Amino acid sequence: MKIEETTTIVVDEAVGAEEGYFFEGTEKLLELWFASSYGDDNADLRSVERSEWEALLKNVNCEIISQKSNESITAYVLSESSLFVSKNRFILKTCGKTTLLAAVQPVLNLVRERCGFDVIVDCFYSHKNFMRPDLQPDTHRSFDDEVATLDTIFEDGAAYALGKINQDCWYLFTIDTVGVCQPDQTLEVIMTEVDPSVMAMFTQNYGLTAQELTKKSGIFCLFPGAVIDDFLFEPCGYSMNGIMPNGGYFTIHITPEPSFSYVSFETNVSVDSFHDLVTKVLDIFRPGKFQMTLFANEMSKVCDLYLKPGDLTRYRGYKKTAQQLCQMKNYDLTFSLYTRSVDCPPPGQ
Repeated sequence: MKIEETTTIVVDEAVGAEEGYFFEGTEKLLELWFASSYGDDNADLRSVERSEWEALLKNVNCEIISQKSNESITAYVLSESSLFVSKNRFILKTCGKTTLLAAVQPVLNLVRERCGFDVIVDCFYSHKNFMRPDLQPDTHRSFDDEVATLDTIFEDGAAYALGKINQDCWYLFTIDTVGVCQPDQTLEVIMTEVDPSVMAMFTQNYGLTAQELTKKSGIFCLFPGAVIDDFLFEPCGYSMNGIMPNGGYFTIHITPEPSFSYVSFETNVSVDSFHDLVTKVLDIFRPGKFQMTLFANEMSKVCDLYLKPGDLTRYRGYKKTAQQLCQMKNYDLTFSLYTRSVDCPPPGQ
C-alpha cells in the first residue's frame, strides 16, 4: 500500500490513588513495516531524531523516558510502555488511556517526508480486550470503532477477534496482502491475577531500584547478554526493554495493583522452542491466568510450532481453556488461554 499525502509487602491499593482509582495495563500494539518505491537503500527510520518521535508521541499522550540503541534497533522506554525503531519497522506499544491510533497518520507522514518510505509493506494493530473499555478515549472504547478508524487509513483491511468475546479475547487488524517476506515472529504473553507477593516488588515501597528488581525477579536471566533499559514508576509500576543483535528485542510492562494486576511479555526473538522461555516467564510472575499469542510468517523457523505437541499447549500448574489457530496471508497465528489448575501448585513452587 502506497502512503498518500494527507520481601513480601502487600501492595496498598490506595498508594498514590484516590478512591475508585484504576489503571488500564492492557496495551495497544501497532507494528508497521515500510519500503521505498524508489528502491532507496539508505531509507532508515533510525534517521528520525528523538525530538521528532517526542513530538509525534504528543498525539498519543505519552512521552519518552529513556533509550538504548545497538547497530540494528533503537528502543525507547515510554511513560506508557515502549517504542522500537529499526531500519524499516516501527513498533509502538502503549497502555493506560493513550490514543495510539491518533499517531498512525502522523507516523506515515513523518516516515515519508523524513525517510522516503512511501510504501506500507505491512500493518498490525492488536490488543487484548480492555478491563475497563468505558474509561478509554472514544475511538478505543470498541474494536469496531478502532477498525472503522483504521479502514480510513489503510486499504484492504482485515479485522479478527480470537478467544471468548464475552470474557478474555484478543483483537487484530491487519492488511490483507502479503507483505513482510523475511523471517518474522512475535510472541506475546499477557498475564492477569498475578501473584501479589511478586507484584509487591514492583513498587517504590519495596525499596529496590529498577536495576535491582530486574536482577532479583529473574527478568535479567531471560535473555543473557541483552542490553536492558528499565524503569520503576512512582508509586508503583515497571517497564523494561531489552535489545539484542539483528533487531531482536523483548519487553515487559507491569501494573502491580492487586485488583487490576497485569503483566505483559513480548519478544520477536526466534528460538527452536518457546516452551522453556514461557515457562521461565510464568515462574517469575506466577499469574492466575494468561493468554498467549504467537504470530509467525512462512519464513520463520517457528511458523509450524503449533504442530509440535506440548510446545504451545502444556505448562505445569496450568490448564488450557481455549486455543485457536488462524492462517492469514503468509502468517500463522496461535492464540491460547490458560488458567491456574486448582489441583496443581503455581509455577516456581
